[in-house]
Amino acid sequence: GSFRRSDLRLLLGVMGAPLAPVPASAAEALPHLSVKATPIESSSAQYILQQYMAASGGAKLLRSTRNAYAMGKVRMVASEFETATRVVKNRGSVATAAVEQGGFVLWRMAPDMWYVELAVGGSKVHAGCNGHLVWRHTPWLGAHAAKGPVRPLRRALQGLDPLTTAGLFAEARCVGEKKVNGEDCFILKLSADAETLRLRSEGPAEIVRHVLFGYFSQRTGLLVHVEDSHLTRIQPHAGGDAVYWETTISSFLDDYRPVEGIMIAHAGRSAVTLFRFGEMAMSHTKTRMEEAWTIDEAAFNVPGLSADCFIPPADIRCGPGGEACELPPRGERAKAGTVHPARVAAVERAHPPRRNNDGGGDKIVWRLEV
Repeated sequence: GSFRRSDLRLLLGVMGAPLAPVPASAAEALPHLSVKATPIESSSAQYILQQYMAASGGAKLLRSTRNAYAMGKVRMVASEFETATRVVKNRGSVATAAVEQGGFVLWRMAPDMWYVELAVGGSKVHAGCNGHLVWRHTPWLGAHAAKGPVRPLRRALQGLDPLTTAGLFAEARCVGEKKVNGEDCFILKLSADAETLRLRSEGPAEIVRHVLFGYFSQRTGLLVHVEDSHLTRIQPHAGGDAVYWETTISSFLDDYRPVEGIMIAHAGRSAVTLFRFGEMAMSHTKTRMEEAWTIDEAAFNVPGLSADCFIPPADIRCGPGGEACELPPRGERAKAGTVHPARVAAVERAHPPRRNNDGGGDKIVWRLEV
C-alpha cells in the first residue's frame, strides 16, 4: 500500500526537521564535575555526559571535528488513526501496510550550522541553519523561518552528533533509571524554560511545553533512546475554545559503529504520535506513524565544505508553520521558491573503502550544485 497524500504530508511535516527544545551549550561549556553546591540530579547528569563523551570517542576527538556528513535511507509506515468513536489500523505485516521509502542527507558544520534534505514518496522537505536563522521549506508551505533561538536538529541527536547531544543535555537533570530493550539506562530530562517557549510562540499558537528525555546505557555509556513531548495551544481568531496539539516522538538508536573513531548509530526507528484535543470532549483525534532509518555513509572533516553551503533560501518568510516541528498544514499552499543557492548535492565513492597501509582511505568525490 501507499500513503494517502495527507498522511505523508503530515508525517513529513513532523519528522522532516523537528528541532531540540533548547539551544545546545558549547562543548567547552560542559561543566566540570563538582559535587559542592550542586544538586545531585545535576551532578549525576554531568557524570553521565562525561561517560557518554568518552564512550563516543573522547572529548578531544569530538571537538576536533569541524564538520560532518551523513546519508541514509528511511522507511515511513502509517500505522494508526484514532477518533473518539473508532480506531483505524493498518492490518497485516509492514510489507502490506502503507509504506513509503526514501532517503535523507545531513550536513553539519561547527558551531551551529546544519542542512538536511528528506525525500519520501515524491515529496521533499529541506531545512537548515546558518548559525543565526533556522528555516524549513516544504512544497505545500514554501520557506519559513522558525521562531525563537537557534536550536539543533533532532535528527542529528539520534546518534549522529555526540558533541551537540552532550552540549544539549548540559543543563539536564538525572531523573531516574529505566530498562530499555534489556539495557539498564540512566534518564536525563531537559525542559525548555518559559522564556524560550515565549520566543517560539507566535500569533494564535502558544508553545506550552517541550520536554526531552535521553536514555543513556549504563553498560556502554551511549545514548539508546530519545523521547520528546511538545504541546501547542491554538486559540482561534474568532474566539471559542482553544485546540491543543501534542506531538510525541520516541526514537530508539541501534547499530553503533565507529566512523573515524567516533561512535555513530547506523540504524534506528521512531514512532510519532499526534494528539489533537480541545473544543468538545468527544472531538479528539490521535494519529500514530513510524519511521525506520539506516545510515549508508558518514564522514567527518569533509574538505571544501564552507559556510556558503548553509545559506538560507532567498524567499524566507515568517508566519504560520515557522515552528519547524509539529503542526500539519491546514490548506495553505505556497509556491516552492528557490531552495538553496549553493549546496553539496551528491556524494560518490570513487573507489571502494581501502584499509591498507598505502596512505589511502575512502576516496570521496564531492560535487557542488549551484
